Amino acid sequence: MTLKPHLELGYVARAHGLQGEVAVRTFDPASETLDFVERVLVRPRTGAERVLRIVSVRPTPKETLVVFEDVKGRTAAEALVGATVLAFREDLEPPAEDEYFQGDLVGLTAVDASGKVLGRVEEIWETGEVPNLVIRAEGQEELVVPFVDDFVSTVDIPGGRLVVKPPEFLEVGGEAPEGGEG
Repeated sequence: MTLKPHLELGYVARAHGLQGEVAVRTFDPASETLDFVERVLVRPRTGAERVLRIVSVRPTPKETLVVFEDVKGRTAAEALVGATVLAFREDLEPPAEDEYFQGDLVGLTAVDASGKVLGRVEEIWETGEVPNLVIRAEGQEELVVPFVDDFVSTVDIPGGRLVVKPPEFLEVGGEAPEGGEG
């Protein structure tokens, strides 16, 4: 599996103020990537993607307020609402050993310890202290697995797969065991 040249950071949630500032919601609320990169790729829902240089960044509890060099005024900022914000891999420090960019996990095939395919990592949810991998397979309910050693034993990004142990209270397909709650 070839590594993607860009990693999704989040999306433009709204325009902020009248001068062209935007509020970016990162997929990882703890991410400080926007503080360290000088440019991002912005991919709108419609229209052409473009590289924007970052002038300033201000974190808030729920989002990061960003001023881009070529976005002047509220109308220009509103045109970016809903756009995906991506970092250039080449602008990022590589992750440490046994650490991963969350964007590299999306698209991996999830298998159990016996090698049975459980589905594909489609999303990562940040709902608590650890990220949760959302694994989907056609005809099955989604499987949500915490991204911790107890549930993810192997990550092979070049091989395009990871080995997971679904939480005990879940069976593949999302059904609870007999007598359990679902």
